[in-house]
Amino acid sequence: MCKLCEIKPIYEFTNKRKLCARCFIRYFQKKILYTIRKFNMINKNDIIGYEKSEDFRSVVLEDILKLFAKKWMIEVVKISSSKTRKSPDKIAISLTIDLEAHKIINTLIKENVNNVKGITPIDKKIIKPLYLFLDKEILLYAKLRKLKFVKEKQTQDKIEKFVNMLEKTHPEVKRAIVNSYLEL
Repeated sequence: MCKLCEIKPIYEFTNKRKLCARCFIRYFQKKILYTIRKFNMINKNDIIGYEKSEDFRSVVLEDILKLFAKKWMIEVVKISSSKTRKSPDKIAISLTIDLEAHKIINTLIKENVNNVKGITPIDKKIIKPLYLFLDKEILLYAKLRKLKFVKEKQTQDKIEKFVNMLEKTHPEVKRAIVNSYLEL
């Protein structure tokens, strides 16, 4: 049962804490705010650009940016729009912990350790508000908010399959990979 609402949970954390749909949406939005504040991604009166896409990550990013635009006193613009007259101060992209963990592991295995760059939550004008979220959390948020997205067929290489299998038996391994990188 959800501790706050005492109704059927739809999400369970690795520490066995459970959340109902309403509490999960609130948790997700608070975590977005936490991520943006922690990494100082957005300032008052910023113009934030984003690429319009139909995959679940991009749809959630667009929803979050529009939801909090008034609260943060920012302007949100589509980059691909030809009507965009204002140049964005920052560009929000929809990279998650899953994608970043795979990028780190692939770079470490296939390339040189020194080539691991651009995996931070902020890289010059690029910001990643979904940086601390797993894909399954983002997908659940999209479904709960009834956002329309195109389900994409994902192809995985052997390394991605291995990391995903490892995540099933050892939850939080992707988060540990990204956090270890950030501490370097």
